[in-house]
Amino acid sequence: MFTGIVETVGRVAEIRRDGDLARIAIDAPEIAQGVRVGDSVSVSGGCLTVTRIEGARFHFEAVRETLERTALGELAVGSRVNLERALRADARLDGHIVQGHVDGTGRVRELTRRGDDVRLAVDCNPSLRDGLVEKGSVAIDGVSLTVVSVDERGFDVALIPYTLAVTTLGDRRPGDRVNLEADVLAKYVRRYVERVLGREGRPD
Repeated sequence: MFTGIVETVGRVAEIRRDGDLARIAIDAPEIAQGVRVGDSVSVSGGCLTVTRIEGARFHFEAVRETLERTALGELAVGSRVNLERALRADARLDGHIVQGHVDGTGRVRELTRRGDDVRLAVDCNPSLRDGLVEKGSVAIDGVSLTVVSVDERGFDVALIPYTLAVTTLGDRRPGDRVNLEADVLAKYVRRYVERVLGREGRPD
């Protein structure tokens, strides 16, 4: 479990393909201390397990499902990635509950800047869009953000200068693919309501 509060930005040092498996090495000296083999780390929103550690370099393995369902399959050597270690039980929950289980991907529609007002608009499929609400939470590439508005194409969020400085979202350009995870609480509520309405019929 994560909070969507990015701890550091790492850089992909190596990618090796072995059939349907991708072995990914990421340099991240800022979080090297305290990370052990077997720990979960959010890599741009995808929960990956540390399989090996070499100094400040972490090794992960991504299976075919992960590569196809997320934007991690498009990583290249030199790519910057948002990193967050798993939430400690005694830590503050500053963002929102993020599982690192990517619901799907979207495409950046536009990144507009008007002084310090920066808006990121993302297009996504209707099933994902319908799980978002104005002022609700969404994780984009593992970053916890508040939804400003939802439209027929997707949604948009506001980015503060701090978020632009400490994550990769400021690097995004129209057409870029991003990992998306809707609020888990909203997903459970939606699932429950759909079951009730499906069983009892829609109320008048």
